Amino acid sequence: MPCERAGSHSPQCMCCGGARQKTECLPPPSLQAAGLKGLSEEQVRICQRQAEAMDSVKRGAEMAIEECQHQFHNRRWNCSILQGFGKAVLQGTRESAFVHAISSAGIAFAVTRACSRGELEKCGCDRKIRGVSPEGFQWSGCSDNLSYGIAFSQAFVDNSERSRGVSSSRALMNLHNNEAGRKVECKCHGMSGSCEVRTCWKVMPPFRKVGNVLKEKFEGATEVQPKRVGSRKLLVPKSSRFKPYTTHDLIYLVPSPDYCDQDPHRGVFGTSGRQCNRTSPAMDGCQLLCCGRGFRTAQAEVVERCSCKFRWCCSVKCKQCRHLVEVHSCR
Repeated sequence: MPCERAGSHSPQCMCCGGARQKTECLPPPSLQAAGLKGLSEEQVRICQRQAEAMDSVKRGAEMAIEECQHQFHNRRWNCSILQGFGKAVLQGTRESAFVHAISSAGIAFAVTRACSRGELEKCGCDRKIRGVSPEGFQWSGCSDNLSYGIAFSQAFVDNSERSRGVSSSRALMNLHNNEAGRKVECKCHGMSGSCEVRTCWKVMPPFRKVGNVLKEKFEGATEVQPKRVGSRKLLVPKSSRFKPYTTHDLIYLVPSPDYCDQDPHRGVFGTSGRQCNRTSPAMDGCQLLCCGRGFRTAQAEVVERCSCKFRWCCSVKCKQCRHLVEVHSCR
């Protein structure tokens, strides 16, 4: 489809620009929100060689944003695009570590899923897994081609960092967190019960599970600093009290701001106006979320289904009930 006729979100137009000008090769808005302001020359070539995969790249980035917003919806930084998602990525904080990890995982996940569904010409199911496991599983069927999805994510996502040079501390941090996000576990699905041999195939876990694991990694992320070892620059824990991090862990370079007050320069919109839970002692509680500024209380009308009755056959008839609730928002 020619770029002139494509919709504004068409991957052919957004990415490859009709393969005419590199300046036209811009990522979809979801990728721009994830901090990818533009594409490197190698990413342009990947776009042109594998234009069919760009729909999956866009879906993966959108999945990453949705999952990030789910995981942080009750935090001071709630991963909102309007609250400087892109700028947060550029700061080297724990939040940027999570964004890089979930974005890299999302693209690997979406490309892998597209392979298994037969949507991409260059990949399909992973049929290399064969035989019987020690537990009695008969490996067969259409396993998710995770190796292809990970390789694509490495080639596409990591290239923007490698083009800056791996001597950059920020690039080293982002590359590490990209790879941590791709450490996706597989699990066995198949028949069970009285079967003598259970036929199984490897599938990716739900993306929500990936988000949950990465959120735990976010909570335990390690602050690092650059250190020259011979001719190489490495990132080592900033404090000797920290245990060495692994390839599965998230790392960050600078402490996070408190995200309490508006700071447009850093992409922080603050928590003023955010709804809070008056009785919660956690981060969604009015004391913590409002940063000690206090909160306002107002009444709002809520409309819910109520008095539902089952009718044979086969429908449910409900009434609409209206009631007032208290809504608390940060000053």
